[in-house]
Amino acid sequence: MGVDVRGRSFLTLLDYSPEEIRYLLDLAKEFKRMKHAGTLHEYLRGKQVVLLFEKTSTRTRCAFEVAARDLGMGVTFLDPGSSQMGKKDSLADTAKVLGRMFDGIEYRGFAQKTVEDLAKYSGVPVWNGLTDDFHPTQMLADIMTCEEEFGDMRGRKLTFFGDARNNVANSLMVVCSKLGINFCACGPKELMPADELVEKCREAAKASGAEIILTDDIRKGAQDADVLYTDIWLSMGEPAELWESRIKLLRPYQVNAELMKMAKLSAIFLHCLPSFHDRETTIGEEIYQKFGLEAMEVTNDVFLGPQARQFDEAENRMHTIKAVMYATLK
Repeated sequence: MGVDVRGRSFLTLLDYSPEEIRYLLDLAKEFKRMKHAGTLHEYLRGKQVVLLFEKTSTRTRCAFEVAARDLGMGVTFLDPGSSQMGKKDSLADTAKVLGRMFDGIEYRGFAQKTVEDLAKYSGVPVWNGLTDDFHPTQMLADIMTCEEEFGDMRGRKLTFFGDARNNVANSLMVVCSKLGINFCACGPKELMPADELVEKCREAAKASGAEIILTDDIRKGAQDADVLYTDIWLSMGEPAELWESRIKLLRPYQVNAELMKMAKLSAIFLHCLPSFHDRETTIGEEIYQKFGLEAMEVTNDVFLGPQARQFDEAENRMHTIKAVMYATLK
């Protein structure tokens, strides 16, 4: 019997089996082929989806909107000022109303409980566009990008450098453990993932043959790595006052040319974006003026270098999100 995830929400990859994840990745690759070939695929014409954004985004919003329209769906975008959720309407009431009007709901915001409650009360598939704990649509794009480079990723090593307890690092550990990819979290000991999540991933890794490594040693993290991955050092919603302490903690884990040389010659660099790799942003310039850093989590030579694949990765957000919406709504 084939994989069937119709009617399912997509809240965290902990809820999905390796076979279901594989199905979504293969579906995304087919949608990418069709998109590049100019083949129409309006398979969900007549359906409507709503995008609830408590945190702003470029890639997530554009990926969901373009993917939905490619599938023939109508899209409504609601930012925090366009909804009464949590103000005049409770979350449960909002979910019930939206579930009567839309076929699917995307949520990007803070608490994982919010996206879980939307799924609980709405009666339609809900997709996690990012919470403080998990970023599952990003993971599909990441693995798709890796597979485009290397083919089968089983047994290869992906290392995340930096704040290894953030939503991206958490989700990378989950997807790698499910798919048999060796995952290394490389960062300060005080910024490692929660023990409870590590144990869940180690259980999944037993079945897949993956290895989970936690280390504060950059050489150990980079050695034999096929993929070096990083993220910004301060997540959206965290106070700017944390920049100084976070920079002190994470500066040794910057992905630079020296670190890339410690990995395999064939290694690639990934970043979920946005990135502070130069001074061409307001925050990048502010950090330079205050701390003298030309770049933060990744240097410009790596970001613009031949091993960088972050823009392929960004495009793949659209194809993988399309796969998730189609698979759960078809």
